[in-house]
Amino acid sequence: MRIFRKKTDFPDEKYTLDAVKETTVEDVDEAIAREESISQKIANAGFLKKYAKLGQIMFMMIKDYRKGIYTKMPWFIIAAITTGLLYVFMPIDLIPDFIPGLGFLDDLTVLSFVTGWIETDLHKYLDWKLKEKAYLEE
Repeated sequence: MRIFRKKTDFPDEKYTLDAVKETTVEDVDEAIAREESISQKIANAGFLKKYAKLGQIMFMMIKDYRKGIYTKMPWFIIAAITTGLLYVFMPIDLIPDFIPGLGFLDDLTVLSFVTGWIETDLHKYLDWKLKEKAYLEE
């Protein structure tokens, strides 16, 4: 994701939208490949812990999308999820992650924007996932 190579401004909605617009299928594949590292970082980071379960669901969404199992999401949703997950993974942030109390503030900001944008599609996906699970159990 080119836009993440040079971070000079605190991420805001425009910064995040610009990153989403530049997201590629290769970025989605990169996020999936780094799932374990990203999930660990979210689960172990103070401010981000509340996103641990959401991160798992976001990974399920992009993996189901890439497998062609669930394609009812617009590309924007997939790109937004990928942007948020890869942003968290980035080792070089505007605010370094090792600074106690502040280190994950920029990651939290990006994840907050992404969560707001995907909320409706997230609920649709979870409803579909529950129906799919019930169907498979019959």
